[in-house]
Amino acid sequence: MTHVVLTGRNAKEELIEIADLVTEMGQIKHPFRAGVKAQKGVEF
Repeated sequence: MTHVVLTGRNAKEELIEIADLVTEMGQIKHPFRAGVKAQKGVEF
C-alpha cells in the first residue's frame, strides 16, 4: 500500500481524471494586491 500526493497548479486534465481527490484553491487576500511591496532579499 503506497500513497502518493502530487501538488501543482494547472494540472493536466488526464491527471485530474485519474485523481482520487482534487481541490481548487484560489487567492482570497494577498498584501501585494493592496500595494504592499516585499522587503528586498526576502521575496522578489
